[in-house]
Amino acid sequence: MNIRTLPIAFVTLLLGSAAVHAAVPVDGSKAAESCEAAVIDTIKEMRGRDAQEVQFSKDKRVLTPTTGDDTDVKGAGRYRTAAGASLPFTYGCAFNTQTGATSGIVFRDAGGARTTPEKPWEPDLANVSPEACEAAVAANLKSKHPRVGRIAFGSDSRQLRPAPAGRSSLEGVGAVERAPGMSLVQFSYRCEFEPGNAKIVAVQTIE
Repeated sequence: MNIRTLPIAFVTLLLGSAAVHAAVPVDGSKAAESCEAAVIDTIKEMRGRDAQEVQFSKDKRVLTPTTGDDTDVKGAGRYRTAAGASLPFTYGCAFNTQTGATSGIVFRDAGGARTTPEKPWEPDLANVSPEACEAAVAANLKSKHPRVGRIAFGSDSRQLRPAPAGRSSLEGVGAVERAPGMSLVQFSYRCEFEPGNAKIVAVQTIE
């Protein structure tokens, strides 16, 4: 009787071990370190000598497991320019827990949008969100290039202009790595906001 029950006990033990193994949480520190290292490379590639002393805010770091083996990492930080100014930025990244690779890196300066000085026009700043526009632009680029590696935005290129039907148009430029290992390609983008509710009604990207 004991001999016959041993295999059952053995299988139960193996299943228990597998359950314990499956419950091991994602190594958050490794995911954050890998993504932040990739963000530093992106900032330095985009800003050159104007990207010094890059620092990250641990209290603003958010890790969110997604489908499959990926974990989304989002956060914020600052870097110092060659002139000594301290510029804030936000970032996003996907970390694969199986391969340890990073992808879908999004970096954006956190400065405010600037208006076009030659236009005698007052924009509705309360209903224009650069972050919402850049998120929509990133989604647009990812739909065009499913293997996108990095996307970077610069607040110094943002401009607000009037658009038809009383809308506000936010325009700017950035750079995209269409697939990991490819050179960054500059693109321009444009978002139109509905007056009074900050709803984005049109998104355009040109590479």
